Amino acid sequence: MTSHDVQVVNSSSQRLTLIIYVLYLASFFVGITAIAAIIINYLKKDEVANTYLASHFRWQIRTFWFGVLWAAIGVVTLAVGVGAIVLILNGIWMLYRMIRGLLALNERKAMYL
Repeated sequence: MTSHDVQVVNSSSQRLTLIIYVLYLASFFVGITAIAAIIINYLKKDEVANTYLASHFRWQIRTFWFGVLWAAIGVVTLAVGVGAIVLILNGIWMLYRMIRGLLALNERKAMYL
C-alpha cells in the first residue's frame, strides 16, 4: 500500500481515527486522554485492517509507546540536568507526529511506516 492508495473506508472509522488524534493532542493538557486513545487503538485496530487507516493506527500506537519511553527517560534524567530537554523534545516530536497524521488523514493518505 502506498501513501496514494485510498481504499473505501467506513466513515465512522475515519471519524474514529480523527477522534483518536484529538485525544492524543488533548493529552498535552489532560494526560489521561492518551490512555483512552491507546486503548481505543488496540480495541478497534482490526476494524481498520486492510485500509489506509491501519497505517494511522500503527502511527498512533508507535507514537504513544515511543513517547512513553522518551518521557520515562526524561523523568529519570531530570536529576542530571538533561531530563527537561528530553521532555521538551519528546513533546515537540509527539506534537509533530499528531499534526502530520492529521494532515495525512485529512487528505485520505496512508502514513509511511
